[in-house]
Amino acid sequence: MPQFRAVLDTMPAYAPGKAVVSADGRSYKLSSNESPEPPLPSVVAAIAEAAATVHRYPDPAAVRLTEALAARYGVPPEHIALGAGSVTVAQQLFETIGEPGAEVVYAWRSFEAYPVLADLSGVTSVQVPLAGETHDLDAMRAAITPATRMVLVCNPNNPTGTANRAAELTAFLDAVPSDVLVILDEAYREYVRDEAIPDGLTVYRERPNVAVLRTFSKAYGLAGLRVGYLIGPEPVAAAVRKTMIPFAVNHLAQAAAVASLAAEDELLERVERVVAERARVREALITQGWTVPESQANFVWLRLGDDTPAFAAACAAEGVAVRPFGTEGARVSIGDREANDAFLRAAQAFRTHVSAR
Repeated sequence: MPQFRAVLDTMPAYAPGKAVVSADGRSYKLSSNESPEPPLPSVVAAIAEAAATVHRYPDPAAVRLTEALAARYGVPPEHIALGAGSVTVAQQLFETIGEPGAEVVYAWRSFEAYPVLADLSGVTSVQVPLAGETHDLDAMRAAITPATRMVLVCNPNNPTGTANRAAELTAFLDAVPSDVLVILDEAYREYVRDEAIPDGLTVYRERPNVAVLRTFSKAYGLAGLRVGYLIGPEPVAAAVRKTMIPFAVNHLAQAAAVASLAAEDELLERVERVVAERARVREALITQGWTVPESQANFVWLRLGDDTPAFAAACAAEGVAVRPFGTEGARVSIGDREANDAFLRAAQAFRTHVSAR
């Protein structure tokens, strides 16, 4: 019998969102925070054109995409590192700091891949409980020790959708030792509408130990192609590039990402529709009697406690897939209006049932 790392016996497995189908054939997948709309025609055309040369390896340095991102954000190309989705870039980050005795601090609950990546890289996780569904930055600062190599701030946070504002984030960063790398994970940045929530790219320009993670999977609708990137100080980006698997960002993904940046104005019109639906869904849930924190992402969060599995099952019976987290709560992606209405009906029916118990 082959011998494997002992950590594989104890590490949590990443659980992706699943689709469900009701008895009458309805299916609404609101479990993976995907865009409810397909790629733009111009992006599909770029993918089709690139498909003619998939017998060739992709550009390992993704020069066109790197240059497009550099131009879009006004940063040097040397400050950019790419990966197959932002979760893979996060894995590359863990590999840059991962060695025996190293610690990484992050909020919990937050993005569920963090503990998996920490375990795989041999880093010790230091999980700091949320305060009011939001990162407790004071407690996270207190958790930093001489062994801390990296702190992850998911802003907006997945799965709660909440975000830390500029004043508290600035105070936190001022207190973090300069040799500790702070990653602002901003997978949902395009959905932020609270002007008090800082843009991580503004923050990174002022701090040599801060870098930003972003993705094309959510607002840009390229979840199936896997493109993520880091923007940070040159030493950070260079270290992350060293851990990148050759040809990790495939040829079609590079072409689609470049085309998406070129069509950004049109894409962001779609984001506005999601933001409007987010507000509508949250208001409807509050009217039903639920407590729903203000979300700055493309999903809403319901803290349900022991009712979480039953709630997810009730939604599934109506053909609506939501993302349950144990006995903590459920995250519900914002889909199109039909999907959102189906979810709201299921939520109302469940609440009526619970109230009648």
